[in-house]
Amino acid sequence: MLRLENIEVIRQERSILRVPQLEVAEDQVTVILGHNGSGKSTLMKLLARQLQPDRGEVFLEQKPIARFSQRSLAQKLAFLPQQLPEVGGLTVKDLVLLGRYPWRGLLGRWQASDFARVDEAMQATDVLKYRDQSTDLLSGGERQRAWIAMLLAQEAPLLLLDEPTSALDLSHQYELMQLLSRLNRDTGRGLVIILHDINLACRYADRVLALKQGELAFDGRPDQLLDESHLSGLYELDIRLCPHPLNKQPVAVVA
Repeated sequence: MLRLENIEVIRQERSILRVPQLEVAEDQVTVILGHNGSGKSTLMKLLARQLQPDRGEVFLEQKPIARFSQRSLAQKLAFLPQQLPEVGGLTVKDLVLLGRYPWRGLLGRWQASDFARVDEAMQATDVLKYRDQSTDLLSGGERQRAWIAMLLAQEAPLLLLDEPTSALDLSHQYELMQLLSRLNRDTGRGLVIILHDINLACRYADRVLALKQGELAFDGRPDQLLDESHLSGLYELDIRLCPHPLNKQPVAVVA
């Protein structure tokens, strides 16, 4: 479990994120929502140890996250940033194989079990058929699934994804979230995902964290967030809920 205690991040003598206490479970789909500049990516970077807080501490399994070696931390959590690194020339198989480095190191020899984990990850994300294809030739949705396969091959129990749907069209956004939801259900891995779409978040999340001006404005189930006053206050817009034609969960729209 990840736990934040008395966290504060300060920029130019101004607090941009303040979280007195927060725990993130390793068996749920947790979605982080909020307007631009609300602190979503800052919070994600703290969880992934890409950023150190100015005050407070982040704990992983009751141990300060700063005390983990990079390799041992990568065995515990996997992070997919919003801006993906360049991997030009790598095949899908080679990209997914990068997820095994926390277990073998740079000088370790690949074993049959590593290739088995890679094949399983590609199968789970439906990119096995592209295994020998260059990642440069994949569509945006296919490339995103290949990166997620790399995270699965890493075998970390907690996956952190910063806006994985931002570069995808509407159909691929829902396909990706269906995939992540299924992976959570089938493998038990926890997921922490930054999204912008309220309806997408509430459809697939077990828990929603909503930030506003650097503070936690909501923490609860999606059905609890789907309240016109909650949503309107969070985004400072007049947001209304409309009946969905096929299920009980309403749809949030800007009035």
